[in-house]
Amino acid sequence: MLGIFLEWRREKRALKNADRVLSGKTPGGLQGAFPPVSVIIPVHNESRRIGGLLKSLAVQDYPRTEIIFVDDRSEDDSAALIAAFIQDSEQRNASKNSPENTPMEISMISLKENPGPNHKQYALARGIEASSGELLLFTDADCEMPPLWIWGMVKRMSDEKAGAVIGPVFKRPGGKSFFHLYQCYEHGIRFVYLTGATGLGAAGGGFGNNLILRRTCLDIVGGYDKVPLSPTEDAALISIIRSCSEYKVRAALGRDIHVITQGENTWKTLVNQTLRWNNGGIFSPDTATRFNYNFLMITIGMGILCLPLLPFIPSIWPLPVGVLLSMTFNTIANLGLLGISLPRRGFAYVLMLIFTPMYFTFLTILGLVGVRPKWKGSD
Repeated sequence: MLGIFLEWRREKRALKNADRVLSGKTPGGLQGAFPPVSVIIPVHNESRRIGGLLKSLAVQDYPRTEIIFVDDRSEDDSAALIAAFIQDSEQRNASKNSPENTPMEISMISLKENPGPNHKQYALARGIEASSGELLLFTDADCEMPPLWIWGMVKRMSDEKAGAVIGPVFKRPGGKSFFHLYQCYEHGIRFVYLTGATGLGAAGGGFGNNLILRRTCLDIVGGYDKVPLSPTEDAALISIIRSCSEYKVRAALGRDIHVITQGENTWKTLVNQTLRWNNGGIFSPDTATRFNYNFLMITIGMGILCLPLLPFIPSIWPLPVGVLLSMTFNTIANLGLLGISLPRRGFAYVLMLIFTPMYFTFLTILGLVGVRPKWKGSD
């Protein structure tokens, strides 16, 4: 909770500093107030889900924006939809002629081959190579974001010590069942834990579909191609930034940057996704991340696994009680700070206090016994 509070204060300072710059502007006007941004979006067979993203990008009005789509061997209509979006954008820009609003530059890279082994990481590296912005902003093809998303993420980089800022990502509720509610809640809980760890200087994870980097920071750590091989390449990137550079990693909370992504349709795909994230922390190439995440997961697991032993060994009660208190505090933070993007379900969230640590324990056991998920882009 201390880490969350510290990160909340840092965000307020960054926004205040950004608004101060905006109010005074620079000699170059709004164009010179903030650096150019390259938005990089990998795409792989997303024709059924990319519509929301394209609508979200069409209303962004940050004045110095470059958008680069990296079509990674899509076999559906993804490339055609992106090409139509680029054409429509060019037509809209042709009707505007304002010195305060430079039209977005939108392009698409088409990969004919991808040697991997992490296909998404390879695609992102190619997008970064083609970009020119001082700031690099990442999202995914199945995401939607608010109209001021680019502005909001850039403002949080107003502190020159910040090398990376991680924004929150939420699942879109696909229904009213427990399964759909849990996905939304669990994404928020993960971000709350991430924010707390980041506030204490121990950031070891990240949401790669709402992440902004300073190019100089990425250059210092050797570029995106140098990120250690991991099922969670975004978390590995955050770890090396924290450990190999003087730049700071920050987490952002404001509703102006909440990104919404598609939820999973079955428990099987959800377990595969969350197991990949969990294994990324348990087996992280970064020592500090690996230690912190294992400590957290093993502590949660001990609290759950000792429940059947309570009638026989009453003295172990602090373990499950500690887990329950931790989940309660994080749920309060989740609903209080991020609740605007969570479904309204009232008392149903009480069920999450019990199910979530049980589910995390299940994932940890799977990871420790050698179960490996299917990586994104591996098919």
